[in-house]
Amino acid sequence: MGPAEELVRIAKKLDKMVARKSTEGALDLLKSLTGYTMTIQLLQTTRIGVAVNSVRKHCSDEEVVASAKILIKNWKRLLESTTTKKEKDSDGDKEKKKELDVSNCPSEGLKHSKNTAEKHREKHKERRASADSRSSTVSSSSSPQKRLSGERANSSKAKPEMPQTPTSPSFSPSPCFLAPCYLTGDSVRDKCIEMLTAALRMDDDYKEFSVNCEKMASEIEDHILWGARDMKYRNRVRSRISNLKDPKNPGLRRNVLCGAIEPSLIARMTAEEMASDELRKLRNAMTQEAIREHQMAKTGGTVTDLFQCGKCKKKNCTYNQVQTRSADEPMTTFVLCNECGNRWKVC
Repeated sequence: MGPAEELVRIAKKLDKMVARKSTEGALDLLKSLTGYTMTIQLLQTTRIGVAVNSVRKHCSDEEVVASAKILIKNWKRLLESTTTKKEKDSDGDKEKKKELDVSNCPSEGLKHSKNTAEKHREKHKERRASADSRSSTVSSSSSPQKRLSGERANSSKAKPEMPQTPTSPSFSPSPCFLAPCYLTGDSVRDKCIEMLTAALRMDDDYKEFSVNCEKMASEIEDHILWGARDMKYRNRVRSRISNLKDPKNPGLRRNVLCGAIEPSLIARMTAEEMASDELRKLRNAMTQEAIREHQMAKTGGTVTDLFQCGKCKKKNCTYNQVQTRSADEPMTTFVLCNECGNRWKVC
């Protein structure tokens, strides 16, 4: 059996595995493919690349996916190398033909070059003429209302304008309204400073403290910067902006504006440290509740079938009763499902 038939056989096996959603044995087949000397013709006729790529997409085994990726990468390199080789060969053949033509007919070559130069000049003149005519027609075909408004606005300084050749439209980035002394020259950093400034000016608190918000925002951004504009930098900037703008946490913004929290400190603060007192209390209560639930001893409970698990709908449960509130209130019952491990409480 030739290599082409063998590759077709392997491709069919891989396609069947993908169709059955069972890639057992795919790793051995992929490893066997590394032993073949692959060519472009074999890849095209056998369609082995398509089969390997479908295995890569639908398989959940990391080792199989990695092996498929290596094979596809190697075959892509082979394809790129052959295409570049063909291009170089074709370019070399063209250059040789040109040299032969010039050496055989030197006078004709000179005439041809002169003719082409003259043609280029004529085309250039035609383009300029057409561009001038186009611009003149555009200016003349503008609406009379625009002309009248322009004449009224510039009646004192009306000057005839010469038609200009149309140019390609230029797209400028969004304007930055920072003072020039705070511009960094980097559009991303400048935008971050601008957004931090807007966050500090949220409720006109800065007027009470007579603070230069642009300067303070520039200092905060400088402390946040870690030498690169990576996602960590952007996330830290977003976190500061959202916390400074939070209407439920005005104390943080006021502390920054009055100087109680320095720019270097807010640049290092975590989300927990920047949170409001209300949010901290809520987080602390939730943490304590989770600790109580998950630290409950599994072996110390009583097995019962009085409770039904809401997850697996079975009644094989263990429960404990703990006094979580004051002594005159009923105890809290913590239930653990012995089947699926689901936990819940009954007050």
